[in-house]
Amino acid sequence: MTFFRHIHIRLTLLVLLGLVLIGTGAALAATRTKTQLIGTGVVVVDTKLGYEDGEAAGTGMVLTSSGEVLTNNDVLEGATSITVVIPGTTHRYTARVVGYDVSDDVAVLKLVNASSLRTISIAAKTVRIGDTVTAVGNAGGTGRLISAKGTVTGLGRTITASDDNGSSEQLNGLIETNASVQAGDSGGPLENASGRVVGMDTAASRAGSPLASYGETDAYAIPIAKALSIANAIAGGKASSTIHLGATAFLGIEVASYDSGALVAGVLSGGPTANAGIVVGDVITSIGGRQVTSPSDVQSIVLAQKPGQKVSVTFTDQTGSTQTATVTLGAAPAH
Repeated sequence: MTFFRHIHIRLTLLVLLGLVLIGTGAALAATRTKTQLIGTGVVVVDTKLGYEDGEAAGTGMVLTSSGEVLTNNDVLEGATSITVVIPGTTHRYTARVVGYDVSDDVAVLKLVNASSLRTISIAAKTVRIGDTVTAVGNAGGTGRLISAKGTVTGLGRTITASDDNGSSEQLNGLIETNASVQAGDSGGPLENASGRVVGMDTAASRAGSPLASYGETDAYAIPIAKALSIANAIAGGKASSTIHLGATAFLGIEVASYDSGALVAGVLSGGPTANAGIVVGDVITSIGGRQVTSPSDVQSIVLAQKPGQKVSVTFTDQTGSTQTATVTLGAAPAH
């Protein structure tokens, strides 16, 4: 069985690449106000993928009325701008990344100038095998919230999830369900029979090609207590070996797998790498003195840096010559 990250819609060259891994800490407890509240607590996360000339869409959960939003880290991959939409309303917000945890696929966004948002309701008890659950999210990337019912079929699951760039990571302690989670649902709530959130949808298994991404039989969610614990650490400014705070260092390139490095498949116009002499078709072999053998190496090396840092990038150009360029890393809203 193969599991896929990014349960969000990626619209690049009109191809759906979906169903792939699909204040203080206390301030992130779900809040309520006495004013007229906006929305249902579940939002649509739209991203622009500048260097791919595409778009992506996922789901998020509102944690505070002032606009802290919980979502999957992988919903944000490749984003050069992020917009959060309150479905069924005219409310749209620019979002910035507060921080993220790549290893557990959790991220927190802050909506600019948001107020009076309805927040999600957190379940007091954990789920049990056989419990009825409902996945709610932006299924199909339509911008509307769609529900899919199912039951809990497993607890404490461990899976290795991969994405369309060939990167993979192990996710632990997941809730397994048979709800029909679809592309676009990533980051959305898994609710119990009372409509309270027990988990955050993050991955699904599928057979066949990426285009046959509907009708999944196994879906996986991060238990909400675990996701909130990470979110509280992020909001509280508690960086760690897995938690990254603030803006992401950004090369401004899209990379693909290659035998001897990472193939440059796209360069963002005006991005950090655009004027460094690196072009589509070049193969990156090292960054900052560290060897690059795959796209995931590029990601891990860059994520360990800070925006504004200068790094040396060694690459093989299309004539077979080895070149080295110095790139000043930019700041992206996400990676």
